[in-house]
Amino acid sequence: MDFGFDVEDDEFRREARAWLGEHAPGAADRRGWERTLGAAGWIGLGWREGGYGNRTASLTRQVAWAEEYARSGAPPRSGHIGENLLAPTLIAHGTPEQKARFLPPVAAGAELWCQGYSEPGAGSDLAGVRTRAEADEGGRAYRVTGQKIWTSFAHEADWCFVLARTDPDATRHRGLSFLLVPMDQPGRIEVRPIRQLTGTSEFNEVFFDGARAEHVVGGAGEGWRVAMSLLGFERGVSTLAQQIGFAEELGRVVRTAVETGAAEDPVVRERLVRLWAELRTMRWNALRTLGGSGGPGAPSVAKLLWAGWHQRLGEVAVEVRGASASAGPSDWTPATPYALDDAQHLFLFSRADTIYGGSDQIQRTIIAERVLGLPRERKGVV
Repeated sequence: MDFGFDVEDDEFRREARAWLGEHAPGAADRRGWERTLGAAGWIGLGWREGGYGNRTASLTRQVAWAEEYARSGAPPRSGHIGENLLAPTLIAHGTPEQKARFLPPVAAGAELWCQGYSEPGAGSDLAGVRTRAEADEGGRAYRVTGQKIWTSFAHEADWCFVLARTDPDATRHRGLSFLLVPMDQPGRIEVRPIRQLTGTSEFNEVFFDGARAEHVVGGAGEGWRVAMSLLGFERGVSTLAQQIGFAEELGRVVRTAVETGAAEDPVVRERLVRLWAELRTMRWNALRTLGGSGGPGAPSVAKLLWAGWHQRLGEVAVEVRGASASAGPSDWTPATPYALDDAQHLFLFSRADTIYGGSDQIQRTIIAERVLGLPRERKGVV
């Protein structure tokens, strides 16, 4: 495909680089940073509709912004879920009232979102969710009861979009609804952080006990259709920005291998070259997908590619360190009992890459059934 940047795109890139160079340094408050981005119009570039406080940009300019953001060292985004998942879903399936209510605060960086999909008994198998929502107040609202798990940003989110069963007699993907639930409901919603191998807690358990929700996207019983539509938005321009970060991590590993002498080992050199080549391949595959030629299995292929690659990078990152990789970067203290350096954090955190966002097994099943046309996997059989 012909994917190139024209003169106007280059000017847009320079504008983005200059703005980030001025505002990104020292931006430690992530919620405040979202508002800064929103005030300058940098949130919602990829929305196919404007007028909500966002400005829209062509695909090439979205790529330019994402790449410059990754290179700038700006803080990780807290508003990613609202901007790149909820907003496109509302634009595709929401009512005019829902768009008017929720899109402007997302564009302004004023409201943060989390995603209530996975459950202890239904991780990547969304059709098996058991969280239920019962009609209340004469049908004007629902009461949500159940548990969600691996919920990123739930500890700081203002809202959560929840996939729940509104028809108790329906099974699997039937009878589900896509609900918008405010998180500020004391006694009705409890968030419990999940401590990870890295010692941090980006993920959470969320317990709903009669939490009130009055907004249903796409209509009652249409949750599966809306949820599948949202998953299609989950991968896209952001994968290219992700690869900028991957390239920086790979560069650090290569430099460490040279400094420690590990690069003199031909096996190590071969692994590093292979990682570099695979990263380039992922970039061209992402560009091809953005051009619309990826096919129905493109998101699953992309997830399989980067998740396994990132894990292999983490393994090499600690191997080239040698014995020093087993020791922390500082002496143990009560204040810092679990300090990790960059290589150790990369190794430990990347163990989850092949699980979250749809496990490798689920991605292979999607490719087998929806792309290759193989017989569907039997559900509920031990």
